[in-house]
Amino acid sequence: MILRVGLTGGIASGKSTVARTLAGLGCMVVDADAVVARLYRPGEAGYEAIVRAYGRDILRADGEIDRPKLAATAFVDNESAKRLNELIHPLVIDQEEEIITGEARRFPDRDRIVVVEATLLLESGGRKRYDKIIVVDSQPDVQIDRAVRRGMQRPDAERRSARQMTREERRKQADYVIENNGDIRTLEMETVRVYEKLPIDLQEKKKSAAKTSAAPPKKRSKT
Repeated sequence: MILRVGLTGGIASGKSTVARTLAGLGCMVVDADAVVARLYRPGEAGYEAIVRAYGRDILRADGEIDRPKLAATAFVDNESAKRLNELIHPLVIDQEEEIITGEARRFPDRDRIVVVEATLLLESGGRKRYDKIIVVDSQPDVQIDRAVRRGMQRPDAERRSARQMTREERRKQADYVIENNGDIRTLEMETVRVYEKLPIDLQEKKKSAAKTSAAPPKKRSKT
């Protein structure tokens, strides 16, 4: 049995640190950014979709997608961001599903917790695809400062943040919220606190599945 967990949060909220901690605790972690990077390679479905939509001007001299240029084009306004997301999200979701189902086929008798880390997980309908949602949340000014320290221009960080789901809506859809306004050690401890609840969720899912399979089929009503 696999417990499907979606991990999300705003820009520079600390998702990657939480994902690494969960991986260290034994979860299988799927990084949506890594999936996107593969899809953007020449010959892949994402690459072809981007070139069709934006033309070859979006490519670098070596033929690879110029991701900063694509971001500058795609995140100029809500409509542009929506256009890119509609191109790429279905492809990413299909790839993630292949990874998860492949894991289930390889180890059919092994219980696993699979965590998918994605910034726009909820925006792409993730609430329906996962058993549990973990949201990493930080104060907006903390997030922007972190993004700038990582090398992003402040206007770009603010623009990207504005295109994402609001903190309030994200928290509303969460099963678990990990607060990240302090240091890494505190974040790791908060992650362990949430992780300890996931095996319990997995057992609850197994019990529910067992009850469903044991229930007698419903009789069709006569007409």
